[in-house]
Amino acid sequence: MTEHAVHTPADGPAQVPVEHYLSTYLTPPGERSVLSPRHDHNIALWRRRAGTVELVRHWELERISGRKHHSLPLYTPQRAEAFLTGLLATEGLTPADLTATWGTPGLPGHTELALPAGSEGLAVHTLAHLFSGLLMDSRIFKEETIVGLAVDAAPDLILEAERPAGYYAGCVSVRGAVTFAAVESPAPLYHAADRRFGKEPGTLMALATASVATIDFDAGAAVGRIELYGGRTLPWPAAFGLLDEVIAAAREQLDGQPSQDVRFSDEDNLQSAVMKVVQRCCDLVIMRNVERLCALADVRPEDSYLSMSGGFALNCPTNTVTLDRYGFKGLLAPPCANDSGEALGIGLLGLHGIGAFEDADLRIATAYHGNELRDVDEALAEFAPWIEQVSEFSPETFVADLADSVVAWADGAAEMGPRALGHRSLLGDPRSEKVKDLLNEYKQRQWWRPVAPIVLAEHAEPWFVQRRPSPFMLEAVEVRAEVRERVPAILHLDGSARHQTLTAEANPLLHRAMTAFHAATGVPIVCNTSLNDRGEPIVDTAAQTLTFCVRKGIPVAYLGGRRVLLRTEPNPPAAVPDGPRPREDHWFAGQEADRDAYWQGWLDRGYTPGGLLLMTGTPQLLDDPDTYTPGRVNLLAERVAAADPGFAQGLADYLEEQDLPR
Repeated sequence: MTEHAVHTPADGPAQVPVEHYLSTYLTPPGERSVLSPRHDHNIALWRRRAGTVELVRHWELERISGRKHHSLPLYTPQRAEAFLTGLLATEGLTPADLTATWGTPGLPGHTELALPAGSEGLAVHTLAHLFSGLLMDSRIFKEETIVGLAVDAAPDLILEAERPAGYYAGCVSVRGAVTFAAVESPAPLYHAADRRFGKEPGTLMALATASVATIDFDAGAAVGRIELYGGRTLPWPAAFGLLDEVIAAAREQLDGQPSQDVRFSDEDNLQSAVMKVVQRCCDLVIMRNVERLCALADVRPEDSYLSMSGGFALNCPTNTVTLDRYGFKGLLAPPCANDSGEALGIGLLGLHGIGAFEDADLRIATAYHGNELRDVDEALAEFAPWIEQVSEFSPETFVADLADSVVAWADGAAEMGPRALGHRSLLGDPRSEKVKDLLNEYKQRQWWRPVAPIVLAEHAEPWFVQRRPSPFMLEAVEVRAEVRERVPAILHLDGSARHQTLTAEANPLLHRAMTAFHAATGVPIVCNTSLNDRGEPIVDTAAQTLTFCVRKGIPVAYLGGRRVLLRTEPNPPAAVPDGPRPREDHWFAGQEADRDAYWQGWLDRGYTPGGLLLMTGTPQLLDDPDTYTPGRVNLLAERVAAADPGFAQGLADYLEEQDLPR
């Protein structure tokens, strides 16, 4: 190995240099760890050799720690290096084998990103999102036209010297030549609804189509009065103002009137009606972006691909509305479009910056880049009292297991992103309403939550109106009216479904199982939802899968191609696990003394908790301590608190989330 960590394999007819890169989205270790929190921590490992770039692995820390939306820092550099060393060891590497590490200052080998010309003034966080879509397929990037949008709630500012002029990044790429522009994001509208209603965006999106409740509201006029660019003018006043206007209209029209949908409470009906309007407003903001970008670069949508990234790219209805309205050639979006894919985007941004794609290509064709399912034999031995029989996969048996029922399915490398896509899934019979109820019961979800379908790609057209491939479940498309009664478990109220199209190349075993189900039933579809309990990240291992099955009473699990038939009563007797299986949280445990010492160090310099909160979102205050002394920062915080009623609550939330001393 040379000094700059280039591997030259010792065997084979030719010596082909191999380089490894690590892109990371972690909270930087050290004293700023208590001031620079990131959530949804993730890491990506890349391999570069002549003619190719390969995504080797994508780790989401919530799958390792068991902490949903993992945000707990590795507070000291020593802790961070030990964790990275352990992670790389699973791939036969050490930190010394890395050519560069991008994304998190303070990590071993950290290297500044070389940002593309013309992107000045845009947040690095959002540029990473943008490139996670643009470079899903480097050949398309180099040969086609792409209209790109990176839209989420707000960027972290760890890699910024000052607050960026634009929070959200858009672009038009013509055969790899990229023109950048600031764009608006509709995500702050969903963020505002989350805060007002206390429900996550995914729940609110589902509730919008669950109830028939509606109101009259001129969404076009409302969107025409606001801008949602972010940056030096924050998007929150406009987003909360518009939402509160919609809520007031809903209360005026619905209060005291007969229920529009007696299946729901008055409050749920109100929220559903409000979210229908919010969704329409979001669609209009994206349309405004598309039209401005196309005019900027003088390109036609029908000659272009649409790239969507950032958390809002998980909004399936908007993706489909936009693709349909403008006739784009296709969608480029990663399965981990939200911050769980920031390391993916940071890596692609970094590789682009060093010219890796000038003579090499990359295509991220599947979501299966997480941890491999390596513990099947050990899990079978541990859960032996619960296991009636273990047998090899049989398509005919799978069909019988799925009929009017649910099975757990874990196979190969886990999916990237927040959605299970057939490697860590609960699968069910789509012909049965009972199955939808079972799946929602197992996951402790609201009864009205829809269940997504996986459909064999080659048989999708007779069942769904839209013909586009949807490998990552990022569209909401219409189920054909003539087949809806055959698949009631997957239907939204409006007759749509958030489908995943599956090919034999992407997932051979599940494709084989579904082909058998199709042959037996005439239905090329299965229900699919993520294999996890409420508040738990998607399972990563066979042992976590069996823990879930035993707790929920699921009779059959498929683990790495083996069928595991479970008993209802263990023999010999054994206790039922009282919760999700503990994960590898030892990497993050026992850090309280380091955390508290860093926090106290800032307080000892004269900063107040409010001043420290202000610095978390204003990097120039940290980078210019001579101008922004503790006294001046504290005074600024007092002025912000006086002008913003939410500042005090924000401080309380921050201290609670980070478990910092009050």
